[in-house]
Amino acid sequence: MQGGTKGTGKVAVVTGGTRGIGVAIVQRLLEDGYVVATCGRSAPEGGTGAAEFTACDIRDPDAVKAWIEGIVARHGRIDLVVNNAGGSPQAEAATASPRFSERILQLNLLAPLHVAQAAYPYLKATHGSVVNISSVSGVRPSPDTAVYGAAKAGLLSLTTSLAQEWGPEVRVNAIIVGLIETESAELTYGSDHAQDRIAASLPLRRMGRGKDIADAVAFLGSDSAAYVSGARLEVHGGGERPLFLEIVKQEAASA
Repeated sequence: MQGGTKGTGKVAVVTGGTRGIGVAIVQRLLEDGYVVATCGRSAPEGGTGAAEFTACDIRDPDAVKAWIEGIVARHGRIDLVVNNAGGSPQAEAATASPRFSERILQLNLLAPLHVAQAAYPYLKATHGSVVNISSVSGVRPSPDTAVYGAAKAGLLSLTTSLAQEWGPEVRVNAIIVGLIETESAELTYGSDHAQDRIAASLPLRRMGRGKDIADAVAFLGSDSAAYVSGARLEVHGGGERPLFLEIVKQEAASA
């Protein structure tokens, strides 16, 4: 997937661009010629390279508004917003506290809305676009991260609704992210052996990488996607194999 922004001076806003998938997205957009502004609750060790960093808690709509207005004051425009920040630790739904659930919903659903709302007038002026980073957890059961899955499902619904409301000036799309290798993959997927087994179960025989998602973002933000809005682009290597097929296979082998 190719972008099309080299030398244009376009400005991209990426939430959570200091680790994991976000780092790859920021790097790809910089390579495509964007000025990139990113945020996090605290500055990363070693900085963010050529990207501009601002400490911002995106769960706070007033902080988001100030961050976005600061970007426009410095650079004069916004062309692309990537709502990448998100995530959740595991927590059983039966015992998760109300406070925990509220914070997960704020980060994964309300924060992307706050950022998109704050950036909307500037995106409208440039005929820009929003890319929301969702997850396979939003389209299939998400046990032990039920609230996270619900929030990501809500983000997909928000994507299609905003695409309807904000067209034709602003395009809004989502990426449904599959199983991805990051610096914290062991916390999510277990040992190297477990990750190898997971990779072998996927049709493309590997887990995704940050670059795979970054390439999809570059496409959706580019002129090549000028007629793409309200889309849910699945970047998951073909999807997870249903467990019942493995059970059937094992039963047949032991018969």
